[in-house]
Amino acid sequence: MISAGDFRNGMTFEMDGQVMQVIEFQHVKPGKGAAFVRTKMKNVITGSVTETSFNPTAKFENAYVEKKDMQYSYNDGDLYYFMDQESFDMIPIAPELLGDSFRFVKEEMICKISSYKGKIFSVEPPTFVDLEVTETDPGFKGDTATNVTKPATLETGAEIKVPLFINIGDKIRVDTRSGEYLERAKG
Repeated sequence: MISAGDFRNGMTFEMDGQVMQVIEFQHVKPGKGAAFVRTKMKNVITGSVTETSFNPTAKFENAYVEKKDMQYSYNDGDLYYFMDQESFDMIPIAPELLGDSFRFVKEEMICKISSYKGKIFSVEPPTFVDLEVTETDPGFKGDTATNVTKPATLETGAEIKVPLFINIGDKIRVDTRSGEYLERAKG
C-alpha cells in the first residue's frame, strides 16, 4: 500500500481498477483547512492524463508494471508474435496494441513489452532503427538544397520524407517516436 503523501514522479499505483502513473505532484498546505496532494497522473493503459487532489492519508495499492525486452518474430494474419528472450516462448499480440511507430519495426528487432498482471498493454519499438530505402525518386548529384525532401518507402513498408540525395538501397536511421529521417546509417 502507498499513501498519497508518499507520491513521487514516475510512481505507479492502482486506483478504481486502473493503473495510474504520477506525472507531477504538489503537497499543498493552505492557511485554513486540511493539507492535500494535488496530482497530475496518467492512465498507463489508455494514456489519458487527469488532475486530482487527494487527502495525504489516502491509501492506494502499488501497481507493478512489468517491462520486458522481446524480439519481434513474425506476423501471422491478425496476430504479431514476439519471442521472450529468456524463456523463448512465443507471445501473440493483437495489432491494436502495437501503435503507429510499429511500422518501423522489422523481424528480429527487440521491442519493450509493457504488461500489468500478465495483460500486455503496450509495445514500444527501439527509439532509433536503421532501415533500407526500397522505393524513392532518384537523387541527383549536387542536389543538396537544405530542407527539401521527397517521399521514400522503407523495407518495412513505412513511408517517410527523406532528403533529395537519398537513393534506393541506402540505409537510413529513423526516429520511431516522430517518424523522421535522422541520417544515413553507418556501416
